[in-house]
Amino acid sequence: MSQSIVIIGNGMLADQVHGELCGQYPLSRAATVSEAVLDQQALALVLHDSWIPGEHRKAEEAFRSSHVPWLRGFIAFGEACIGPLVQPDHEGCSECADQRIFMAGSNRREHFQLKEYMMDHPQTENDPWASTLGLKHASLLIQEEVHHILSGKKSRTFEHVFLLHLNTLRLSSHLVLPDPYCPVCGNLPEDTAERATVHLKPSPKTSPKSFRCRSLEELEKILGRNYIDHRTGLLNQKHYDLTSPFADTVVNLPLLTGNELCAGRTHSYVQSEQGAILEGLERYCGYAPKGKRTTVYAPYKEVADHALNPKAVGVHTDEQYNRPHFPFQPLTPDRSIHWVWGYSLTQKQPLLVPETFAYYSLGCGGGFVYETSNGCALGGSLEEAILYGIFEIVERDSFLMTWYGRLPLPCLDPGSIDDQEFQLMIERLHTVAGYEVRLYNSTTENGIPSIWAIAKSTKPTGMNVVCAAGAHIDPLRAVKGAVQEIAGMLLNMDEKLEQNREKYVSMYHDSYLVQQMEDHSMLYGLKETEERLSFLLAQPPVRRFDEEFSPPRQQPDLLDDLKDILNIFQDLQMEVIVVDQTSPELKRNGLHCVKVIIPGMIPMTFGHHLTRLKGLDRVLNVPAKLGYTKKPLNVSDLNPFPHPFP
Repeated sequence: MSQSIVIIGNGMLADQVHGELCGQYPLSRAATVSEAVLDQQALALVLHDSWIPGEHRKAEEAFRSSHVPWLRGFIAFGEACIGPLVQPDHEGCSECADQRIFMAGSNRREHFQLKEYMMDHPQTENDPWASTLGLKHASLLIQEEVHHILSGKKSRTFEHVFLLHLNTLRLSSHLVLPDPYCPVCGNLPEDTAERATVHLKPSPKTSPKSFRCRSLEELEKILGRNYIDHRTGLLNQKHYDLTSPFADTVVNLPLLTGNELCAGRTHSYVQSEQGAILEGLERYCGYAPKGKRTTVYAPYKEVADHALNPKAVGVHTDEQYNRPHFPFQPLTPDRSIHWVWGYSLTQKQPLLVPETFAYYSLGCGGGFVYETSNGCALGGSLEEAILYGIFEIVERDSFLMTWYGRLPLPCLDPGSIDDQEFQLMIERLHTVAGYEVRLYNSTTENGIPSIWAIAKSTKPTGMNVVCAAGAHIDPLRAVKGAVQEIAGMLLNMDEKLEQNREKYVSMYHDSYLVQQMEDHSMLYGLKETEERLSFLLAQPPVRRFDEEFSPPRQQPDLLDDLKDILNIFQDLQMEVIVVDQTSPELKRNGLHCVKVIIPGMIPMTFGHHLTRLKGLDRVLNVPAKLGYTKKPLNVSDLNPFPHPFP
């Protein structure tokens, strides 16, 4: 096999690398990619003393078509960047690397704009930090990498970049995951009914009492290494919350619209970090399609025979649509929208779902309703992801059913929960944070154990009340999940409430000022709003936990639990639909992300003006079915205030 190398570029870096390799390999040189003579070389090196992105784009086109692997090295912003090694028949290229580096940086928009400008206005002046010493170090790194590549050893720059700080000479290596949307190497398949079909398979649990199919130890080996990196990661920051009563960890998901904080809440910082990363990956997959290309664009009337009726999942009222500056337009029969393929697990057939229901980016897929992360979940198997997507829908539905119907739920005695860990949890909340925990059984007609939890302050200042919810086939996991959600907010919100009290008092008097997610929980930090929760707080703790809930049936496989739940919804004549959101970045490690949709269940919304209830008669009928009211409710009976979900 030929060992010839073509070196492209003028400047000290190209000269030094040429000098290092001369005599070791057959070499040829060219000033630009366009001038290079390609003749089945083993490797191409594109080397510059500055950043010339136009040359990298030309290199991608030239070397991919001629099947020549290539490696770039250049100087920009005081660093030498080496890599990635681009293999013409593999995904992952220089464009992917730029995308990852820019997104992980704090000035991502500016970097994208600068790159576009430099594509049309190439600058050939040397970077000010391109010193002789720094370039010598960079050239030696490139030389060593060339030896690795041509000797058949594992390349250290395949899917990686080296970053050499030219002031300190600090060297770091960073994973660059291929970008599924890359214009050069991205290869997303079309979204089709066949690809949407779900074939449920056995998913053995890690232990009889577990509800996961992959252990924490296994996930710990891949999550941090593959997904969190301050220079190139899908997630670019993490910090430990030392204020929370429990061991909370927060990671950051960088987006063009800003930063999205994702939290893990357990009793171990290691476990919390894994949970936070998983939540970040779930949100990454949930914002827009990343595993397949949307292809169907049509009005509902043209696809109605094999599509979900949008009204079945709840829409906004005419009054809402007519409000000034409302961000969405009603869906008319002739209006075309984007559709993605999902799969009905109850009907066992593919069907089209409005893209705006399948992904929760504001306005995505036509923008006729506001959709959040309802039903989004990530798991170590498809079955696990679907199971936890259902749990989330049930949790939010039971919470909102309680709120809108002002249901006087049975109040549970926390002391009756025979679990030492749980008792230590609520004792710590009382001792460290100054809150008493009140628990309520919010289970609805599906029978899946659901909990509404309230933390009530014993302090004169700070948050007065904080609410949360949990749902799981194991009631103990449901109640612990709700309490952990509460714990992550308590002490962090006290100072913010006191600093912005007037703002939240204004929301108390005008519900339409509640616009953001955090406004909902902050509003109920005011003592004035406690009266709105009187339908719950007035209930004394009269029920024992073990009288309200039975222990879950222990089964060896998550598929068994999932089938049991699907049978419940089948009996209720409610459809369970799954949209696979898994991106290529997750598939490489056997992770799965889904969006579960159960038409008729009440979707969580944030911003009082964005409530979605039209077409969801369950909110009117279920309270009577459960015995809380003597007859079905009217729309005028529903709670008019913003909900307190955090």
